[in-house]
Amino acid sequence: MDQDTVITLSTQALALTLKIALPLLLVGLLIGLAVSVFQAVTQIQEQTLSFIPKVLALAGVLMVGGPWMLGELLNYTTELWLSIPDMVGG
Repeated sequence: MDQDTVITLSTQALALTLKIALPLLLVGLLIGLAVSVFQAVTQIQEQTLSFIPKVLALAGVLMVGGPWMLGELLNYTTELWLSIPDMVGG
């Protein structure tokens, strides 16, 4: 296995990580922003107020997108394991 193969595998792994994490990060960001705007408008400065909406929204994203995320991880892992003989020259 040469340096190009390692760089390619690392790039693919990081791209997959970003692809899977992006929906969760975006939902967390949007819910946090909405709660912050709500707190600024109503002048409610409760620190724990943003926790429950974020948890519920992230749970919803995981319920809807979880099978897709798991499928992507399984496909990547299967392709990685199947390509091991080609990488080691066997």
